[in-house]
Amino acid sequence: MTGFGNNLVRPFAALRPAPGRAGDIAAPPYDVVNADEARALARDRPFSFLHVSRAEIDLAPETDPYAPEVYETAARNLKSFEAQGALIRDAAPCYYVYRMTANGQSQTGVAVSASVDAYVENRIRKHELTRPTKEDDRVKQIDAVDAITGPVLLVHRADAALAALLNEAADSDPVADVTDPDGVRHQIWTISDPARIGAVGGRMNAMEALYIADGHHRSAAAARIAAARRAGERGSGPDAAHEGFLAVSFPDDELKILDYNRVVRDLNGAAVDAFIAAIDDIFHIRPSEVPVRPTESHSYGLYLAGKWSLLTLRNAIVESDPVERLDVRVLDRLVLAPILGITDPRTDTRIDFIGGSRGPEAIAARVDSGEMVVGFTLFPTRLADLMAVADAGQIMPPKSTWFDPKLADGLLSLPLD
Repeated sequence: MTGFGNNLVRPFAALRPAPGRAGDIAAPPYDVVNADEARALARDRPFSFLHVSRAEIDLAPETDPYAPEVYETAARNLKSFEAQGALIRDAAPCYYVYRMTANGQSQTGVAVSASVDAYVENRIRKHELTRPTKEDDRVKQIDAVDAITGPVLLVHRADAALAALLNEAADSDPVADVTDPDGVRHQIWTISDPARIGAVGGRMNAMEALYIADGHHRSAAAARIAAARRAGERGSGPDAAHEGFLAVSFPDDELKILDYNRVVRDLNGAAVDAFIAAIDDIFHIRPSEVPVRPTESHSYGLYLAGKWSLLTLRNAIVESDPVERLDVRVLDRLVLAPILGITDPRTDTRIDFIGGSRGPEAIAARVDSGEMVVGFTLFPTRLADLMAVADAGQIMPPKSTWFDPKLADGLLSLPLD
C-alpha cells in the first residue's frame, strides 16, 4: 500500500516560479513545438522552461534530442533555475487551482499528485497507446531532472461542491498569472489551509475514476519511474514522491475538445474523378464555397483539387461499440483503409494530422502547396465518447482528440528528490 492508500490523488509541495517570475519561466508543452520553434521562443529568455523541457536548444543544432547530454543539460538548467531563485519550493504539500482563460471562456481545475497505483489499476483511465520512443524519452527526462515537469491533463465528472471549493480558493491574488503567446491566460492559486486541502481531497477521492485527456506518455513514464525506484536505491516507501505523477484535472463540463483533421499525400493511385466516384457510394457530396467545419457527427469536410465539399453519410451508422461509432473510426473504416490504402494511421507516413486550432485553412494550405493531395475535416470527438471508450477499457484511434488550450510547462513541477 502506498501513501495514497486507496485514494486517487494527494497534495504535493510544488516547485514553481518565484513571485513575479512566471512570465520568465512559462513555456508551451515540450511536445507541441519542434527544436527550431523552441529555440526561437527561448531566445533572450534565459529562464524559459524550454531550457529544461527541450534542452537540446542549448546544444549544437545537430545534437540528437535523445542524446545523454540533452538530459544532463536539462538537469543542470533546472538546478540552476532553483539556485538563482527563479523557482521556489513550497514548504508543505498543497493542492493548486489552475485556471486557463481563452477567448473569454475559462476552465478551472486542480493540480494534484495522481496515484501511480490508481493509474496501473485503471482507476485513472487511459484511452491511447503510447510509442516506445516517446515514452523512453520521458523516462530519461524525469530520471535526469529528478522531477515530473510536464503535467498530465485529466478530466473528472463535474462536481458542484469541488467547483465551489476551487472558485473560493481562487478568490484572491494568484501566485502565478501569465498570458502565453497564443493569448491564453494561465493563473495558479495555492490551497495550503489543512481544512481546504482535506475538503478538496475528499471530493476528488470520492470519485469513481479520473480520465487521462492528454499526457499518456508522461503518465506511462511516471509509472515506469515508480517501478524502477521501488526496486532500486533511489529511495522508496509509501510516501515517496515518485508514487504520484503531476496532473491537473478539469471538470468534463468545462474541458474543450477541438477537431483533429487529416491530410493525405496521394489518392492511392486513383485519379480525382475515380476517387470522387468511390466516395459518392458512401456519402452525399455537396460542394461548398467556404471551408467546411462539420457541425454534426458523421459528417466531414473534403478538400480536393482546390475545392471544399461537405460529406454526409448515405446510411446512418448504428453501432453500439464506443470505438467503432467514433467519427475518426468511421472515416478510417469507410475511406482511409479501403479507398486510400491507409490501414494503420499511427505508422503510415502518407497521412498527417492537423489540430483544429489551426482551422480548415491549414488543410487547404498543405494541399495547395502540393505536399498533400486531399484533406478531411472532422466533427470534434465528444468528451462523453472518450470517457465511454476509457470505461470500456478500449483504445481510441490515433489522433482522435485535440485539447485546447494546453497547460503550460514550468508553472508547477513535482520534485522527486
